[in-house]
Amino acid sequence: MTITAISSIVIDCADPAALAAFYAQAVGGKVTDADADWASVEGGPVGLTFQRVDGYQGPGWPGPGKHAHLDLRAADAESAVRELVALGATRPEFQPGDGWTVLLDPEGHPFCVSAG
Repeated sequence: MTITAISSIVIDCADPAALAAFYAQAVGGKVTDADADWASVEGGPVGLTFQRVDGYQGPGWPGPGKHAHLDLRAADAESAVRELVALGATRPEFQPGDGWTVLLDPEGHPFCVSAG
């Protein structure tokens, strides 16, 4: 078997269209195929897809409920963090280390921003 690419990362959530809109702005992509149950973002570094899960609640931070998270890289990480917060991300008090900033998307999924 030969895998040639990851076609998309699928993220469970309560509101696929809203979360796709947030990430489209965050990664410079565009929302495609959005409805109440499913939404996709194309044009960023990798495809992102969001699927609705009844009763979904974010994994919490820094709790043990995380299964995976995205790492985003920006030329100016401090500016990127400010812009992401303006889009609806939050910056939790607990930050585990230097070199990156942990943010939470509008549904509570943690993601990291670093310079690069």
